Amino acid sequence: MSTNSQTESQPKIYDGDGDILMEADRQANRLVILPSGDPRKATKERDQIRIQWGHFLLSDMMARRYRTVVCSVNPEDNSDGMISTIGEMIPTSQWDNESITKYARVYAERSPDKVLVLKYDMDEVNVLALLRPLHQTSFTLKDISVGFSTIADMVERRWDRMPCASVCFLGAKSNKLVDENGNEPTFETVLRTVYESGYRGDMYPSLGMWEIAPTGVFATYPFPDSLKVMRSGGF
Repeated sequence: MSTNSQTESQPKIYDGDGDILMEADRQANRLVILPSGDPRKATKERDQIRIQWGHFLLSDMMARRYRTVVCSVNPEDNSDGMISTIGEMIPTSQWDNESITKYARVYAERSPDKVLVLKYDMDEVNVLALLRPLHQTSFTLKDISVGFSTIADMVERRWDRMPCASVCFLGAKSNKLVDENGNEPTFETVLRTVYESGYRGDMYPSLGMWEIAPTGVFATYPFPDSLKVMRSGGF
């Protein structure tokens, strides 16, 4: 028997000496993306949330990569929120912080204790905004669960609203998300909550998550079973 002594060479990413020059050190903002699943297998089922590590939601939205964007809105002030930024960026949008907030206030006063999803037609993109209840200073995981159940119904049954992308609701300035202990939940908890609510669109991590290396991340949710095995003491 003869053995093949040749091994596959590692693919190069950049031209010239780019691979060596681009070796990241611990001073750089960086991500370590871990592969999962078998790339040779695929189904028609919408059974994953795609996590857009390293991408900018606003840039992708302006490049018309999405028909629908999910974010939050409150009835008080959205000047620091994603929704007002979107309204200001789109030239043909007739929405600004004042009109966005007034529209949200009308519905918040009508249903102060309900978690509502408001639709803002900004011409180039539809914004589905999760309305923070009137007397709350932040969102809860229950709010996210209820809201994304509605969002999933609004998107998954309407192909003209796909593709859809959402913020992750973490690191927010205007509409913070807290767990039952008043702390910001983990990204995995947010993903699990929206996934169980039926959402299958894309999700963009917060910019603060770009600095989490050497912790490895996955590009889709649900995460692979190997993570569960490691948590239980395996491997």
